[in-house]
Amino acid sequence: MAAAYRVDAQRWSELFETLMDTIEARFARPESRRRVRDFVAGLLAPLPVKNCWTIAEHAGDGGPGGMQDLIGRAGWDDAAVRADVREFVTARLGHPDGILVVDETGDLKKGVHTVGVQRQYSGTAGKIENCQLAVHLSYASPLGHTLLDVALYLPKSWSEDPARRAEAGVPDAVAFATKPQLARRLIETAVAGGLPCRWVAGDEAYGGDPQLAAALRSHRLGYVLAVACSHRAPTGLGVQRADQIAAGLPKQAWQRLSAGTGAKGFRYYDWAFIALPLAADAHRGHHSVLIRRNRTTGELAFYRCWSPEPVALQHLVAVAGRRWSIEESFQATKTGLGLDQHQHRRWRAWHRWTTLVIAAHAFLAAATTVNTETPDGLIAITVNELRRLFHALVIDPVRRVADVIAWSIYRRRHQDQAKASHYARQALTEP
Repeated sequence: MAAAYRVDAQRWSELFETLMDTIEARFARPESRRRVRDFVAGLLAPLPVKNCWTIAEHAGDGGPGGMQDLIGRAGWDDAAVRADVREFVTARLGHPDGILVVDETGDLKKGVHTVGVQRQYSGTAGKIENCQLAVHLSYASPLGHTLLDVALYLPKSWSEDPARRAEAGVPDAVAFATKPQLARRLIETAVAGGLPCRWVAGDEAYGGDPQLAAALRSHRLGYVLAVACSHRAPTGLGVQRADQIAAGLPKQAWQRLSAGTGAKGFRYYDWAFIALPLAADAHRGHHSVLIRRNRTTGELAFYRCWSPEPVALQHLVAVAGRRWSIEESFQATKTGLGLDQHQHRRWRAWHRWTTLVIAAHAFLAAATTVNTETPDGLIAITVNELRRLFHALVIDPVRRVADVIAWSIYRRRHQDQAKASHYARQALTEP
């Protein structure tokens, strides 16, 4: 029984040190090098809320100022750190059949001062809300999957407002870009950085953009991109909507295939594949429409596909199924690593917080590959389970009573100062 519960915490620790040693090289000052390690460890900790205060307390600092400085004022390049994370992922999870997945996620906000916030549709909320949106790039391979890169969506209400830009510290070089344009930049950065990948997957927001699809073909990247039922494709019967194509298919055109494994079994759907030889362009390759039908409800989903070489239907189905890996990554980073718990309004601080969350998630994804053998009766160690084990076995600090009391005093003193300030301000306007 003891063997069934054996984990290699030492190798987890070595892997963490490898990643952090690389990241720390981006920091000139020794204080920042120590703090970034403590910050990532705090993100991995089971704190009820993650912010600079709680992470500083977890690290044993005397106050939150050091962590706030790391995120807001210290000199370091978050894009360079994400490049380090990409190289780490390439070494640990890289595979020739790797899949790049693009999707956006929203953080609900109150007020109008947080960079990028406005009333806009949020898939997280399922409706129009006051929120930020960010386009994320994730990497999925047979070895695992992780978030990889990010771009904050800056609406025109922000990009065309110099005063708001200046207040939030938006760099002058940042102009308005659509979500598909942001996704293209992220993908091209990953490809230029040497990340091994063969496919790209995304939802309708990206499948409906012909410029993104053309860019992927120019890089010889196959894609399985969701499209709307109104998407039009050239067929032997003329240009038809995707739902018209589906309506004209014979019964024998559908095949029952699994889009991958899930917690409750294989994810079986009915699938149909329609080749589109008339869609050939300068990039050559093979165009097609892929249609998925829910076996219970009959609901249809449509995908526009392209590959440099012919591929089997099962392969396209597998790529379509891997798109959901980014949703798992969003859930893991929001519930366990504080992706949406930042309290930063400015451009630089937002990107730094998100970058370090991505680094923490990449470490966890890579560490799950360390224990390659899973005993009978247990599932493989997940990212969430590894986070719990790693904190308990490797980074849990020995807390002194004096530290706990010192932080209680610090919080209460800060709250007293804030209270006095509020009363003094009120006294200037109230009788």
